[in-house]
Amino acid sequence: MSSASPSGSLVPGTVNFRDVGGLAAGSALVRNGRLFRSDALHSLGETGRAAVRSLDVRTVIDLRDELEVTAEPDELGGLDVTVIHDPVLEGSAMSLVAQGADLAALYRHMTEQSGAVLTRCVGQIARAAEGGVVVHCTAGKDRTGIVVALTLAALGVSRGDIVRDYAVTEQNLAGAWLDGMVERASHHGITVDDAIRELIGGSPATAIEAVLDEVDERYGSAEGFLRAHGSSDDDLIALRRTLLVESVVD
Repeated sequence: MSSASPSGSLVPGTVNFRDVGGLAAGSALVRNGRLFRSDALHSLGETGRAAVRSLDVRTVIDLRDELEVTAEPDELGGLDVTVIHDPVLEGSAMSLVAQGADLAALYRHMTEQSGAVLTRCVGQIARAAEGGVVVHCTAGKDRTGIVVALTLAALGVSRGDIVRDYAVTEQNLAGAWLDGMVERASHHGITVDDAIRELIGGSPATAIEAVLDEVDERYGSAEGFLRAHGSSDDDLIALRRTLLVESVVD
């Protein structure tokens, strides 16, 4: 059985905190409560931290750069978590908006220039301590989206389920979150048109499909991409051991 991640957020103070569990990977399932994806964790407050604690999150992988982390540090005080800071892009997301990049160019840049970092992040998921692991950036859309897509593809999750999981983000970011980011972009002197709004808050299926197509064309598969950028047999075995559970069919 397969299912796409539901809309909404599991944690107060976030808009896009989601469990990736439940997706089919061949005869197995991605474990519930093991891999989460999220937007930034800088507005958790006591209620949000209590929710993170209740989910038994033990590891947080923060993909943002130093400027983003300094401006909006995660509110994780009092939680028993290991934080791994491994920026996928040097230069904030807002700087890319200012440069007029579109999603296709942004994702191509990440897979071509940050393959080793993306692969390292997947390896960190595989080696995370018992309990939940959260991967996040600012929106939980682009950097997080590619790390999660590569992870799920390497596990054998279907293309359709990977795309649906990615696409849920757009509806979660719509409204107050997107309005606030658009206002921030305007304050930076950026003229916000439809293309910029999509870059900030869009997650069209075509964007992640293009990434997966390019990975398949150049490396044969997501597993091939990870191997080309440093993953070993042991790393991929650990990924499956950490994230998969055999499906029980009555």
